[in-house]
Amino acid sequence: MKKWIEAMRLRTLPVSVAGVVAGTACAIYHHGFSVLPFLICFFFAVLAQIASNFANEYYDFKNGLDKKGREGFRRGVAEGDIKPEQMKKATYFTLLLAACIGATLVIWGGWWLIFVGLAIGVFALAYSAGPFPLSHNGLGEVAVVIFFGFIPVVFTEYVQTRIFYFDSTTALTAAAIGLMAANVLIVNNYRDFDDDREVGKRTTAVIFGRRVMAAVYYADGIFAAIFLAMASTQLPFWVSAGWLSYFALHTILWTKLRSLSGRALNDILKWTSLLLLAVSCYLLIIFASVAPAPDEFLLFP
Repeated sequence: MKKWIEAMRLRTLPVSVAGVVAGTACAIYHHGFSVLPFLICFFFAVLAQIASNFANEYYDFKNGLDKKGREGFRRGVAEGDIKPEQMKKATYFTLLLAACIGATLVIWGGWWLIFVGLAIGVFALAYSAGPFPLSHNGLGEVAVVIFFGFIPVVFTEYVQTRIFYFDSTTALTAAAIGLMAANVLIVNNYRDFDDDREVGKRTTAVIFGRRVMAAVYYADGIFAAIFLAMASTQLPFWVSAGWLSYFALHTILWTKLRSLSGRALNDILKWTSLLLLAVSCYLLIIFASVAPAPDEFLLFP
């Protein structure tokens, strides 16, 4: 069981949770909240990310990009803990389970949401597999901004409110969450720079170098803080203290990022991920501060 838990990469899962929580915060801000769609989005997002993590292990091993003793988290397939065929089956089973759960969202959003789910499923595999794997060609961060930022925030809000708001609050929140999620991948690629360069895996860190990506990491955090401050201009003044705290913590992580290497960066990845989750929960609190009374919420469809 431990080997499968390691393969799920629990330290990265807050990335998928954060988008759903932030989307729910936007739904509450726009006077809409529904328990069942929120829970379905939550489990769908987590399962889709686990499937993508499984696929990454299987296809990177299959393509000769993983080896024993690799930096970062233990790779079960490369280390011989999990057989490749077992990982392949687990990948598609988890993706199928996510699809079955996610398909129930058509009750709230309509049948056309199936196409959104298909796009998410394709991304979960295309990140590591196919003729043009995104993570191997410098497009991983861009895909993360879209699939862990805009899509979960916008569509989690939509299935709860049944309205596409996409106003400045939703758009800026989605952009901020996406940039912070991309930072988790930046730390991952920064850590794996030597291993990836050796096997020809063209991540952004390999293409642009560690120094540039460290600067991008910091810039992402700055723009995320700015976007969140802009998204919450109509909220109580005390909200600003939260964004200042986030900026300070982000600066500390950036400083540590530049001074560490190898497995020591696993903690930076973990805290970058947890900081993202903390921000999404903070959004939930502050957006709820201007939400309607509880008896006005849509608890069920």
